[in-house]
Amino acid sequence: MTGFILYFISFILLFISFLKDKSKTKIAIKTALKSFENIMPQFLGIIITIGIILSFLNPSTISKLIGNNSGFLGVFISSIIGSITMMPTFVAFSTGNILLENGAGYSQVAALVSTLTLVGIMTFSLESKYIGKKAAFLRNFIAFLFSFIVAFILGKVMMIV
Repeated sequence: MTGFILYFISFILLFISFLKDKSKTKIAIKTALKSFENIMPQFLGIIITIGIILSFLNPSTISKLIGNNSGFLGVFISSIIGSITMMPTFVAFSTGNILLENGAGYSQVAALVSTLTLVGIMTFSLESKYIGKKAAFLRNFIAFLFSFIVAFILGKVMMIV
């Protein structure tokens, strides 16, 4: 239902924009379609990869590895996977939702998503060229530690709810 409301509001705002300035709206739509076209290969690749992984790992295996009862080890595994893997933020949240639906724990998914979005082992060399190796290491290390704080807080909050 929320999705329907958001799409409805978006279309109304798009229509208002079109009435106000047709040329800018057309440019915005073309830009959005180009962005969508650029993101789609990444998105499809990750969705296919997740589908393949989920075909091998049933919900009980996911629950054992990164479920609520996996504790700190599950959070650590999620953090390591998230630090190594590269994916866009919107895909990270979708992945987290899929994992939650298949038995993953909130703390573990929080650690995964926060490291996916904040830590970049794959991009470390590029990052270190711009801000230096020490600064890049510190930023990634602090973000890695922060993911544990996020996991702990979210785990506690979701247990209350």
